[in-house]
Amino acid sequence: MSRQMVRPGGRSARVQASVHAAVHELASEVGRAALTVPLVAQRAGVTPSTIYRRWGDLQELLSDVAVMRLRPDTAPGDHGSLASDLTAWAEQFLDEMAHPAGRAYIRDALLGDPDGSNAGQCSAYAADQITFILTRAAERGERTPDVETVVDRVVAPMMYRILFRPDGLDAAYARRLVAELLDPSDPSDPNGQNGPRDPSDPSGPTGP
Repeated sequence: MSRQMVRPGGRSARVQASVHAAVHELASEVGRAALTVPLVAQRAGVTPSTIYRRWGDLQELLSDVAVMRLRPDTAPGDHGSLASDLTAWAEQFLDEMAHPAGRAYIRDALLGDPDGSNAGQCSAYAADQITFILTRAAERGERTPDVETVVDRVVAPMMYRILFRPDGLDAAYARRLVAELLDPSDPSDPNGQNGPRDPSDPSGPTGP
């Protein structure tokens, strides 16, 4: 695990909070490109050596800040059905991640991630939210796909488009991905192998 993923308490937690706040403030005031370790340290009231010991360099610090900013603040909303819940979540995910600020956080999270732990954490954020939605749907008695299927067919396409083909992305794209996932007549899945799963059947996804 890289240094920036440690979440200590006490004074170290206060230092982390001060440094993160300094990054946010300075990025708004002077722009991200103008940030330096001494500048952040001065604003945070710590020495540059404190930042170097804790984060290694500026990019790892920015990566740590980005991962924290990408963490969801609330559980997915309850809109009464799997389709409605997953659609609302996908629309919000796309809106936040495709925004210039969201794309910048994604880039920072990955650039300062020498061991891949930040990418794994960001992936876990999405998987946890999806798991919450699917569990709630199963408790209603709805048939659900598995988490990895949702990641592969909803999250992965959105992330690819966000990073490499962002033009023209809108809520309709997110809605279409969810509809194609949940529609049992999806031509890309003629045998229903990736279709919703019967919550009473532990063997896995089933067709309609």
